[in-house]
Amino acid sequence: MKINILGAWLISGILAFLSLSSCKNDGFAVPLENSTVPPGMITNVNIENRKGGAIITYALPDDQDLLYVKANYVLQNGNKMEAKASYYNNSLTIEGYSDTLEHNVTLYAVNRSEVASDSVVVKIKPLRSSIWDVFKSLKATAAFGGVRIDALNSERSDVAILIMEKDQYGEWQISPNSIYTSTDTIGYTYRGLDTNEHKFAITIRDRWLNYTDTLFTDIKPLYETAIPKSQYSGIHLPGDAPWNTKTTMDGMWDGDILNWPKVYQTQAADLNPAMITINIGSKVKLSRVVIWDYPEYYNGRTYYYLGNLKDFEIYGWPSSTPPTDASLDNWVLLGHYHATKPSGLPFGEQNDEDYQTAYNGFNWDIDISAPKVQYIRIRSIKNWGGTTYMGIAELQVYGDPR
Repeated sequence: MKINILGAWLISGILAFLSLSSCKNDGFAVPLENSTVPPGMITNVNIENRKGGAIITYALPDDQDLLYVKANYVLQNGNKMEAKASYYNNSLTIEGYSDTLEHNVTLYAVNRSEVASDSVVVKIKPLRSSIWDVFKSLKATAAFGGVRIDALNSERSDVAILIMEKDQYGEWQISPNSIYTSTDTIGYTYRGLDTNEHKFAITIRDRWLNYTDTLFTDIKPLYETAIPKSQYSGIHLPGDAPWNTKTTMDGMWDGDILNWPKVYQTQAADLNPAMITINIGSKVKLSRVVIWDYPEYYNGRTYYYLGNLKDFEIYGWPSSTPPTDASLDNWVLLGHYHATKPSGLPFGEQNDEDYQTAYNGFNWDIDISAPKVQYIRIRSIKNWGGTTYMGIAELQVYGDPR
């Protein structure tokens, strides 16, 4: 036992020595070189002011051991920032401002020994940050069961639309239903509220913790309830699309939003605009239809793909007895819809926001002026694959049946 303990102690000591030795030579813990001579200063500096910052271009010093250029600056909220660009580039980006005041940026050239040159101080004057554009377009309106938030984010900036409500002590608290996105057209409904008047405060924040002004509004949500899926049934009217025989219409209200074949899919070979008809069981003043697309097995589970709806229409039939012809005459157009991918990534690619948005279901709001209906028809104009067949994993109808 004494021999084993001694051997373990020796091995431990050797490993510790080797570890320390490797740290001195791994190229990260210490500079690659050991020169005390600073590089030359950068020259010919030009400023291009941008929204929330600037692009700074410059001429590099003629030093063989030059490694990168760095910029140090302080945001108006006091946060100290540093931007770097390698010696392969002659520009770097300054970002994080939300005002349009003049700010100092200090530039250094740095060599491979991490020795910095003398500083060069330049002044930038950022253009108005994109969060103010988002705030200017911000709208909050009453929705069925909640409040509807709409805004434009043309720069596709990472923004948080913070929805605040008062707690029991009268203090504003940020709701967990706030919006975090980088999509260009923001449309979101915070639901689950009663029909009493609610007070909201809404502000925009960017990833550097800059805030806009605050929109204060009082909203009285409209009444809605989920129409029970137990009363849904599929019917096949003339003009409706032939279906993939491996699926049934019941797959749209079986509670399974992911798995094949518990979905409904029309035949891909049929190139006509695909249409399906559903009896929701009773006459309802519809508020929205939630559709869960089917995630295909491609690079994991992929939405915004193949037969998932991209451009489509929803129609309603106000009578308790559906027509028997193939036309849409006398059907009420409840809405024309266009699905978008939040990230804007190419076909077949998606990020986490894209996935979570689709996984949570797409809410398609119904025209508030539409009459009560008992039957709905979904007509696919174009799917994500560029044809017209459709695949729906699950469907839920909301409205006021009173």
